[in-house]
Amino acid sequence: MDLLQALLLAIVQGITEFLPISSSAHLILPAQVLGWRDQGLAFDVAVHLGSLLAVLLALRQEVLGIVSGSLRALVARRANAELRLGLLVILATLPVIVAGLLLKEAVETTLRSIAVIATTTIVFGLLLAWADRRAGVGAPGVGRTEGDLGVRDALLIGCAQCLALVPGTSRSGITMTAGLLLGLSRTACARFSFLLSIPTIAGAAVLSLKDLLESTVPVDWPALAVGFLASAVAARACIHYFLALLDRVGFMPFVVYRLGLGSLLLLLLLL
Repeated sequence: MDLLQALLLAIVQGITEFLPISSSAHLILPAQVLGWRDQGLAFDVAVHLGSLLAVLLALRQEVLGIVSGSLRALVARRANAELRLGLLVILATLPVIVAGLLLKEAVETTLRSIAVIATTTIVFGLLLAWADRRAGVGAPGVGRTEGDLGVRDALLIGCAQCLALVPGTSRSGITMTAGLLLGLSRTACARFSFLLSIPTIAGAAVLSLKDLLESTVPVDWPALAVGFLASAVAARACIHYFLALLDRVGFMPFVVYRLGLGSLLLLLLLL
């Protein structure tokens, strides 16, 4: 992999990891349009670690608040809001761990077709549009916050996240859709989705790292460094501007984009 290819793929991954537009749908396009070979397991690990660093930096106040608040709660032996939010994030992560272990083979083989990705990109884009409209397009910022979530809410969002194992669904997109349907404000469902991405991305990176350590394929360290840094910078900028603009623009621009992308993938399938 040359460095320009590594740079472009890392930027695409960093941006699409957190927007509700499906990173898998975007990462298949360079291979189909430009004939690029698969970037390999080591590169996947590098760009996901870059994305993980970005979300930790972007939500550092929330993450530090959860950690410090949980420690205070344990010392005082009394639950508080920070510990409760941290436990809800863990609870919402459990369903995708179970589903990932059960469906690993199907996800890595059968479900990676262009037809599946195009279909899920369109279908779940339409579902996001319905959820956004149902939440009240004319009332930005109105709704529950992530602090109002309960155990049932966390489990429902966690179960929705399992659908993201099917390429094209978008982990961010489906968790934000679930959040909107549960009455969260746009920014609240985005923040909870980003918090939920931390254990999810970390877990996926650890599993991939295990496979990587067992691999005998030579490591292209310059490409990995470029991928890590570019993904981190792109993802950090994406999260910042997405949260800043979400209440103003809503989710409809991303819905329109998903419909166009899904249609393009279907067109590629027919050519």
